[in-house]
This record gives sequence, C-alpha cells and structure tokens, in this order.
Amino acid sequence: MSYNICCLGHITLDKIVTPHHTVYMPGGTAFYFAHALANLDHSRFLLVTSLAESEMKAVDDIRTRGLEVKVLPSRKSVYFENIYGENSNNRTQRVLDKADPFTVEGIGHIDSRIFHLGTLLADDFSPEVIRHLASMGRVSVDAQGFLRKVEGEHVSATDWDDKLELLPYIDILKANEHEMLSLTGSSDPHEAALRLAAWGVHEVVLTLGDQGSAIYADGRFHEIPAYPVEKVIDATGCGDTYMAGYLYKRGQGAGIDEAGTFAAAMCTLKLKHSGPFDGSEADVRRIIENAPAPADRLQ
Repeated sequence: MSYNICCLGHITLDKIVTPHHTVYMPGGTAFYFAHALANLDHSRFLLVTSLAESEMKAVDDIRTRGLEVKVLPSRKSVYFENIYGENSNNRTQRVLDKADPFTVEGIGHIDSRIFHLGTLLADDFSPEVIRHLASMGRVSVDAQGFLRKVEGEHVSATDWDDKLELLPYIDILKANEHEMLSLTGSSDPHEAALRLAAWGVHEVVLTLGDQGSAIYADGRFHEIPAYPVEKVIDATGCGDTYMAGYLYKRGQGAGIDEAGTFAAAMCTLKLKHSGPFDGSEADVRRIIENAPAPADRLQ
C-alpha cells in the first residue's frame, strides 16, 4: 500500500508531573502523532513503532481507532519522567528505561511520500536508517531526540554530532527554541533557520511556545502566531501535535501558511487537557475562524 505519511518512533511509558497533578500514560511522538491523525483523515497513514510487550495495550488502542500500526518488538520500552513548572515551556526530564533502536532491516521497504521521525533519544535512528528512509521518500525529523544526552537517568541538552552529514537528507526539520540554540548556537529564530537551511534542510519549522512558530522555506520566512489558551493544562505532546497537523495539511497540498495555522490551532486545543489531541478538523477550523486578527494575536 502507498501512504501519505509514515511516522516512526517509540511509544513510551510517561510519568507526567505538573503543578496540578501527576499521571502515568503512554507517550512519545509516535503516540501523540498517531492519535492526532486518528481524529483527521488517516486513511493513508502508517505508524511504525517499537516497544515491549508490557506496553502493547497502547498499540491496541491506536488500532481500535482505525490506524495501521507496524510493531517492531523490543526488549524494553522507553520510560520517561517529564516534570513541568508553572511555565509550560520549561521541562525537566529523566530516562528510566530505553528501547531497542530502529534498524534498516526492521523497517524494510515502505512506500510513503513523507517519513516523520519522532526521535526521543540520540541512538533511536542511525545514519544508515535516515539514508534508507531518504531513498524512499521525503524525510521529516523532530530534532529533540538527537539533542538529548542521557547521563545515568538525567537528560541534558547536547549538539547533534552527525548533523552536517545528515541534514542534507532531511527535507523538513522541526525544533523548538531550546533545540535550535543547541543545533545552531543562535537564539534568534531567523538566524537559526538560515543556518539550518545552509546545512541542507529544505523546510525549517521552529516552534516557539506561546510566541508561535517560524517556518523558513524557499528563501522566505513564514511567521505563524499562536492562538490564545485560557489555561494550559498539559503541554506534553504539543510539538508532536503541531507536526501532525502541519504534515497532514502539507500532504494535502496546502501552503506553508495554511499548514502552520492549522497546526497552531491544533496545539491550542491540545493544551487544554492531558493526553493526546482529541478534537476534530471542524474544531480546528472554529479556532481559526473565531480568532482575533493576526496582529492582535502577536501582542
């Protein structure tokens, strides 16, 4: 079968601690991305994940929503502890267990227009895997995992050692404001985006929390304002939700501004509750249609 989007990544066991509550639930890009797509048109979507048998219920739940899932067995699942402060843009993290990395042999041949890599840790996807996926379709990468250095159980920011070798294979790269600083040495989104483009990325997507997002492609910047949220309940998975919406619209042929606006509205709905995005495309459209003028949202 031919797919529009194939997302690859580990489903995790997450402990999420906020000032308001502590919950245990599945997580990871694979989990949040798949559940977001389940509420949109997912007829040509494939999830490739890897996890231990003890977490297979998360896969069963995704399949009951009508999504196709390919599971690569792993001896263990990734186990994260995410701790948020009052400012939801700030997170501290521990890794309590790791899963087996993805391999070229395990992935095999997949006919997909876009491959989205939900990296969680630096060794999830080897250079060989990235080159293999690039030979089959466009590659989209969430940079977060390549920038996570694990020492014991604690996670700290680091640079991506192979970035100059591998960025030319990546069509779309997503990074947040902290990740772009680790990648490029710049805290300025425009400067960071230009540097990443010079290193070979065709479409640079920088998510900037409540400041919106900046996208650079084909020599042009696109500034996407964030939509207001009355109360942020849980930001976990917000970046994954953004990329699910963005790639969904891009896969339909939407332009960058339309895709970024759709993704931003999905994030607004996601921030209002714990767990993955559970709205509909109609809900997203209502957020966009009822929003103040863009100039007001940027204040």
